[in-house]
Amino acid sequence: MPLKSLTSKIQPSVNNRLTSIFYLQFLAILLTTLSANGQRELALSSERIENKLIHITRSGADSGTYQTIYDRMRALNVPGVSIAVFDNGKISWAKAYGVSDKSQAKPVATSTLFQAASISKPVTSVATFRLIEKQALTLDEDVNLKLKRWKIPESPFSEKEKVTIRRIVSHTAGLSVHGFAGYNHTVKLPTVTQILDGTPPANSSPVRVKETPGEKESYSGGGFTVLQLLLEDVTGKPFGPLLEDLVLKPVGMKQSTFSLPLPSDQVSIAAKGYDERGNMVDGGYHLYPELAAAGLWTTPGDLAKFMLNVSDSYRADKGILKQETARQMLTKIPGAGGLGFGVDGTGETLRFRHSGGNAGFSCYAVAFAQTGRGVVIMTNSDNGTSLIHELVRAMAREYQWGPMWPRDN
Repeated sequence: MPLKSLTSKIQPSVNNRLTSIFYLQFLAILLTTLSANGQRELALSSERIENKLIHITRSGADSGTYQTIYDRMRALNVPGVSIAVFDNGKISWAKAYGVSDKSQAKPVATSTLFQAASISKPVTSVATFRLIEKQALTLDEDVNLKLKRWKIPESPFSEKEKVTIRRIVSHTAGLSVHGFAGYNHTVKLPTVTQILDGTPPANSSPVRVKETPGEKESYSGGGFTVLQLLLEDVTGKPFGPLLEDLVLKPVGMKQSTFSLPLPSDQVSIAAKGYDERGNMVDGGYHLYPELAAAGLWTTPGDLAKFMLNVSDSYRADKGILKQETARQMLTKIPGAGGLGFGVDGTGETLRFRHSGGNAGFSCYAVAFAQTGRGVVIMTNSDNGTSLIHELVRAMAREYQWGPMWPRDN
């Protein structure tokens, strides 16, 4: 073959390869640039939030002056804060501020464990609905039919209407005991049945039917303690390992636990809790054998995974729940919230939420069901709720979430 002819055949092939290489290099540079720009914008957005908190006065009015997160932490006596923000189905950024232990000036990390307090309830609710999907439980059945070690005592209020799972997780079961104080590390802990009967060493009142089930909303941590016993009785498994199998492991909440006491390898990364005056809670934190109502230790990152998993189930049947189940949980009951969550808004603004407060800890989680957006904020202070409100309002402005609290409307 003539050299000229051979060269003419080779040249286009070489040119094509060079063009492909150039294109791939350009694409790699473009993606790197976009990623860097995206990370830079996320950093800037978190900085804008950190520096634009507006103090809400006791009258409910805005102070009208921007303050930093550290200004507000000092003013409110909140030692530590950990935040995870998520958007479009994934965590956008996670940051930690302040200290987890004032005596050692130990910084809060995004891996620091906090007590989730009442955010334990929606996690327990999801576990319960997984058992309902497996037909181990029935949503509208009298729970006394499957309770083995203890029964809800009969009451004039429950002659016709019964306590059911639907009513427990929506706080419409008419059960008593709003919340629990927890226990010092030095005292003997009560069993679940002792808690339910209010007998020593339990430090809470008996859980009893005080109103007609299904009649109205009345928040009850006692109801979730009934649910804790029910889940154990039906499955034959201790509550902690059961929740690990049903929720924590499937969702990927690797740092979370319902273990009581905390495993030794997690004690060192657990935050200490502080009261309104900034004094550490006795022993660093209280113990809560009322695991379903208040016993979860976790991080904002792990709770963000949980909220996103529920959102994934709601949108596309891609979480650990069936879509039908998730939609049932996030539908408001007349005069109450959803099943396991508070629910607000409709359509694109539909969001589900829960707050929590144990001795020395305050936290909040909220997610938009349709868009996979939201935030989890955890603090190691009884004063954390005020700071959480200010942070969520700053995020709502930054990310255009719309009104998040009644006073924002």
